[in-house]
Amino acid sequence: MLRLPTFSMAALHRAGLLLASTLLLALPAHAADSVVPSSGMPWWFWPLALFVTCFLIGIVAVPAGIGGGTLFVPIIGGFFPFHLDFVRGAGLLVALASALAAGPMLLRGGLSSLRLALPLALLACMSSIVGALLGLALPASVIQTSLGLIVLGIVTLMLMSKKSEFPNVPQPDRLSSALGIHGIFIDGASGQAINWQVHRTPLGLVLFLAIGVMAGMFGIGAGWANVPALNLLMGAPLKVSAGTSGLVLSLVDSSAAWVYLNRGAVLPMIAVPSVVGMMLGARIGARLLNILKGSVIRKMVITLLLFAGVRALLKGLGIWV
Repeated sequence: MLRLPTFSMAALHRAGLLLASTLLLALPAHAADSVVPSSGMPWWFWPLALFVTCFLIGIVAVPAGIGGGTLFVPIIGGFFPFHLDFVRGAGLLVALASALAAGPMLLRGGLSSLRLALPLALLACMSSIVGALLGLALPASVIQTSLGLIVLGIVTLMLMSKKSEFPNVPQPDRLSSALGIHGIFIDGASGQAINWQVHRTPLGLVLFLAIGVMAGMFGIGAGWANVPALNLLMGAPLKVSAGTSGLVLSLVDSSAAWVYLNRGAVLPMIAVPSVVGMMLGARIGARLLNILKGSVIRKMVITLLLFAGVRALLKGLGIWV
């Protein structure tokens, strides 16, 4: 059997940091002045603030399974002086970076399922390109308002579900059985081996087509929609849903990010410090996912999405600019 060469995570991180530093240093000084509006702060303050903010976002985004872009776009778009198109372009790369940084650890721990992620991600990849083109054509205020409403709707849905850590799936549907979508993982909090299976797979495939459109339109990776769809609709355990969401994000965001790159909506000054901070924080977040209880993760998801949704809605309506 052909074996691929293996690389240590430390080596990958060093290579990523070197590449990010090279891109940042290659950015001309006049480009930095054009990205950051005139203010009393020096130009280097904003990349540093982005790095610190994204490092903290990465720590909490992976256990929540929502992807770094879900928090990145509302927070950076709301509190940093950057145009929303640039923030959304960087948000897709941020979500992609956090998913790729945490992916190997989640797969080794059994918290991610390739059989569950691949058919859903295939449809979402195609529709995310349409969403990206649509998002760049709409006004920023419309995007902000729509983002806030959708995120708050997801929060309401999760609040209505009182018990979602280990959903009861008495029997898988025919499609999930044919695709072999089932598995087992060791819950780090309780030490128990959890067998899981899913149902309503055809409806889940249709839903992920819509999720892909929203991922490309809002530039947030749609991890906030992946987890409820996998957990509440298809019946995957919450930890498996959060881990598998990262695999879906890594595929969907790659497709949508090309549209933003082609339109010139990805700037190194915003993207590089954000991606580096997110990758470092995601490494810590991946370890937390295995040891935190499912109820803690659920509360974390609801709290973070509530804050991000309210901020995006108020900014879109011009109330909290």
